[in-house]
Amino acid sequence: MYLLIFKFTIPVHGMIWPDGYINNLDSLSQLIYAGINAVKAVSSSTSIMLHIALDGQNDESRFWLDNMIMRGVPFDVIGLSYYPRWHGTLDDLQYNLEDLSKHYNKDVIVVEYSHKKQEVNQLAFDVPDGRGKGTCIWEPLSTWESFFNKDGKANKYLYLYDEISKTYLKK
Repeated sequence: MYLLIFKFTIPVHGMIWPDGYINNLDSLSQLIYAGINAVKAVSSSTSIMLHIALDGQNDESRFWLDNMIMRGVPFDVIGLSYYPRWHGTLDDLQYNLEDLSKHYNKDVIVVEYSHKKQEVNQLAFDVPDGRGKGTCIWEPLSTWESFFNKDGKANKYLYLYDEISKTYLKK
């Protein structure tokens, strides 16, 4: 299975400016839709994820998704970023994951995060109705909590995933 991801980021606000700027939602949605159509023409089974860098910000997340839906942009999965410094508390993250999955009837994934690994995984896997599909670490080599020390040896952050996988991944 393949997954195509379109990411909406704050403060970047879109892609391919000025046509794809957030203040030009019609044009932005057309660019995303053209990308989706191109991928589907090659592989019709590819799943589409809209990735929003607004994980704890529910109003902004709904604004983005509502506008893409109103403009006919199809998607299968909602991807969210979560960095506490910009995206709120863990309670904000939990509310947004649960609300978006229920409101849009879509699976959700925290596709970009670094901090609070155990807590984020618990929230991401515990979304009601099995809608939470997990997490993906962003830049595991160059974040605030990289998986390796300066000598290239694994540190405690990498080893957390042994326990996380035992808890959430079923074989």
